[in-house]
Amino acid sequence: METRSRVLLLTLLLAPLTGCASLHWPWQHKPVAAAEAPQDGSEPVAATPRIIDPQVARRTIKVPKIDAKNVEFGSYYGALSIEDFGSNPVYGLRAAYHVTEDFYFEANVGRSTAGKTSFETLNGSLQLLKPDERRFSYYNLSLGYNFLPGEVYLGRNRAMNSALYLLGGIGSTKFAGDQHFTVNFGAGYRVLPTDWLAIHLDMQDLVFQSDLLGKNKLTNNLGAHLGATVFF
Repeated sequence: METRSRVLLLTLLLAPLTGCASLHWPWQHKPVAAAEAPQDGSEPVAATPRIIDPQVARRTIKVPKIDAKNVEFGSYYGALSIEDFGSNPVYGLRAAYHVTEDFYFEANVGRSTAGKTSFETLNGSLQLLKPDERRFSYYNLSLGYNFLPGEVYLGRNRAMNSALYLLGGIGSTKFAGDQHFTVNFGAGYRVLPTDWLAIHLDMQDLVFQSDLLGKNKLTNNLGAHLGATVFF
């Protein structure tokens, strides 16, 4: 009887302790979930982490269509200072072929009409040249070099390609009834508002030997031009 009483007392004391294993105290760490074992008996495989696919809005980019043609053709108008005959309007045509981004060949054809010398102005009835001999026409072939390419900005959203260039060449000038071998050189500035149109502002000097006034000398005929060309 005494033995039964002891067994019953021990059973009542141990019963509350068996439920403590299922309690989670605040200072305990949460158990890491174990990998699930496959049904076929192979080794358990860790769970694959979830991949997040970000939804990023894509921008629509417009790629500029740049004309890659190398032939340039256009016209110009300006003023030509013919030595001893004053400054007069000049007009002409130009054509260019761009060999590389830096070098190009350019051909020019121009025409002007010479004015009167100071001697003719002082002696009103005396004319050194006939009207058709006052025609000043020339052509030349030059090599150009774009030595300072860059851009021109108009506001924040508008930019145009530009370049400073040098050129020099040889040609021929017909004036006062004679044909003169001519050396030309100059510089200019080119701006491209679009990929097919170019605006030019340049100056050139046409140099040749002349004995028109009784003395053989080297004459300088400086011209300033504003023109436009189109790429083909």
